[in-house]
Amino acid sequence: MRSCLLACGALLFCLLANAAPPSTVFIEDLTWTELRAQVEAGATTVLVPIGGTEQNGPHMALGKHNVRVRLLAERIAARLGRTLVAPVVAYVPEGSIDPPTQHMRYPGTLSLPVPVFEAMLEATARSLKHAGFRDVVFLGDHGGYAASLEHVAARLNRDWGKSSRAHALGEYYRSSQGPYIEALKRHGVSADEIGLHAGLADTSLMLALAPALVRMEVAAARPHNASDGVSGDPKRSSAELGQLGVDRIIEATVAAIRQRTHSSP
Repeated sequence: MRSCLLACGALLFCLLANAAPPSTVFIEDLTWTELRAQVEAGATTVLVPIGGTEQNGPHMALGKHNVRVRLLAERIAARLGRTLVAPVVAYVPEGSIDPPTQHMRYPGTLSLPVPVFEAMLEATARSLKHAGFRDVVFLGDHGGYAASLEHVAARLNRDWGKSSRAHALGEYYRSSQGPYIEALKRHGVSADEIGLHAGLADTSLMLALAPALVRMEVAAARPHNASDGVSGDPKRSSAELGQLGVDRIIEATVAAIRQRTHSSP
């Protein structure tokens, strides 16, 4: 009986050891041994998706940035291959808390002081390097903390030398601005509709990625020039218009990461 149990145990171990790798790019869905195996097999690039919890008008959920960057990071990692995705950083600088400024003027926004945010990013990157990743890529879905990503990456690269690299990938955010905005204009959308925050551009991206977070009936009934945290007019938003942005963000980000990490298509 004992020899039979030992044989069954050995067989189970062999089956587990030779099992196909999990079909996920998210490191939080892996065990530590699965993660180690993927890194040893060449998955040495990791994306750190950075969102933010903030007001997005009365028609979009507070977690817009967090959901959006996670979904886009998943698609980017899949396109790149040998790339994994760290948990989303959902706490970012959003303005002063007392007195409230910027998005903190609206309930539900969560804000961190810049030094705390940068320390969290740095510790996250150092943890990932310790796990064996050679390229740690910051993907910032919000333009307000772009300078912090640059500062942290520069500090890390001074310390790391050539052993690993941190990348503040500005191409990710910039592609959701200029190229996407120009594409919307070519489709007959005005600058007043596009807006800077929670307008047509922002809302259409979410309709393309996570429509359950958008309340289009609220957007349709929104009074013109309402003081509700919206810049732009989301009434004509659509998933089709949002896909223009999704395509540009993924293409530009994949190309930039390949260039920086010298990885092949």
